Amino acid sequence: MNTIDTICAICTGIGGAISIIRISGPDALKVGSQVWHGKTLLAEKPFRRMLYGQSCSDPALGVYMPSPNSYTGDDVVEIHCHGGALAAKNVLTTAIKAGARLADPGEFTFRAFVNGKLDLTQAEAVCDIISAHSQMALRLAERQIAGLLSNKITKTRSMLTDILAECESRLDFVEENLDWLPPASLNATIKDAKSELTALAESAKSGMILREGIRVVLAGRPNAGKSSLLNLLLDNERAIVSQIPGTTRDTIEESTQLRGIPVRLTDTAGLRDSADHIEVLGISRTRHTIGTAQLILWVLDASEPNLDSEITEMEKCNVPPDRVIAVWNKIDLVPQRKLPELQFDAVKISVIEKYGIDHLLNIFEKKVWGKEHTEEPEFAVNSRHAALIAEAVALLPEVSERIDTEEWELAAVPLRQAIASLGAITGETVSPDILENIFSRFCIGK
Repeated sequence: MNTIDTICAICTGIGGAISIIRISGPDALKVGSQVWHGKTLLAEKPFRRMLYGQSCSDPALGVYMPSPNSYTGDDVVEIHCHGGALAAKNVLTTAIKAGARLADPGEFTFRAFVNGKLDLTQAEAVCDIISAHSQMALRLAERQIAGLLSNKITKTRSMLTDILAECESRLDFVEENLDWLPPASLNATIKDAKSELTALAESAKSGMILREGIRVVLAGRPNAGKSSLLNLLLDNERAIVSQIPGTTRDTIEESTQLRGIPVRLTDTAGLRDSADHIEVLGISRTRHTIGTAQLILWVLDASEPNLDSEITEMEKCNVPPDRVIAVWNKIDLVPQRKLPELQFDAVKISVIEKYGIDHLLNIFEKKVWGKEHTEEPEFAVNSRHAALIAEAVALLPEVSERIDTEEWELAAVPLRQAIASLGAITGETVSPDILENIFSRFCIGK
């Protein structure tokens, strides 16, 4: 990506009532003035106001935002025209004929980063906002774009930079009797920095959950109530429910959020011995899906006369207990029945009566987070951040050892590397190929 060309793209999804075409770069005003026409020129002050006019013979609004006060930091013109694929495409084609080129994926945000409007963690948060599948994930991204994560990284990096300055000044002014900090004081700061970074690294699991979601599979024997539970959790009659065993022949997948956690729910064919060729294929798919699940809600029929048959099928799959919640359904039919003890976390529910669902979700939430989760995370690093933080943390013990023995030059080497790793998180020391990889994940128009 370069920052010299004037670029353009449709910034809204196809099919809405309004389409927005963004033009950014040194010739944005020139190009925009050829695409949009009105009684008042885009170049007339005051700027940053919506003007009524026409674009491609279609009524449209135009606005000019001069550098540096725009999203990208460059001159920007936006044209708001009628929605629909053709109207927006006509405006875009006209902009390209006028001298702009089609923007690459993420190029507008890349320019915002290059022009200092956003650091790299904030730029990544733009992508997180677009792809957020839950309110919790959205709020996390909003805090990141506001600079919460980058402020923490910058603060810790500054602590290490101050120590590096101390090390280097001891090398440069060996003969001077300056007011040096004692090694113990420097190592106390190293310890604090390591603690801060470790806390950040530990948030990676929360970040992965909120950004990528959890794959949850509903499994069990036929007629246990899997499809009914799916419909209840979705609050939608997504799956056909019938008293006839084996109604579900294939996997049914839907996205939702449970307790603020993005979830991909999969209903599966009931597990049993069958001579029906289609049902056998569905059961085979069920076993494969169980193997890829991050969490399994194994639905058991509490009213079944032979409970051993319910449990045996579950044990056959040999799934690790930490990935399973045993869900005893239809407890309303046998409220006093003593149920077998299981090696899995278990809960009694009635889908029909909507009984025990909150308890089920409590266990689900604890399983996902690995603890009682009473509040959403304030911040959560992604896998790229976590890897760079791990690099920095791994270098700090050597720094402390060299400071203890007052080997200042040897302490400075790993310290510089740790500082560079943290700088790569916010984009201060990141390589061009990493930038290319990050921004290529964005959609065109962002």
